[in-house]
Amino acid sequence: MTGTRVDAFTSSTNTAPRRYYVDAGGRRVLIGLTPEETFEFERLDSGQAPGRVQLASDGCDIIWPDAGERRRLELYEKHEGAWKAWMAQSRTERREGFNLY
Repeated sequence: MTGTRVDAFTSSTNTAPRRYYVDAGGRRVLIGLTPEETFEFERLDSGQAPGRVQLASDGCDIIWPDAGERRRLELYEKHEGAWKAWMAQSRTERREGFNLY
């Protein structure tokens, strides 16, 4: 994200940051992920089964994450960390550009 203008990641109103950017190939990519990882994350996040359900001895359902859910969480954590870093950087850049004098 270094060297990319902050407004490239904000909505047309410049108030709500987006978590995607458009890469050089014109693909929407989640910040911090590759285009391939973005595709994989979106496929895993599309509502497929969340994991294996097992009935506990007390009658409650326990959801054990399957490999797909673990991978989805791994990709989400990678994206979330990069997005938070980008947000912190953009806040710093906005503060530095703000001048009352």
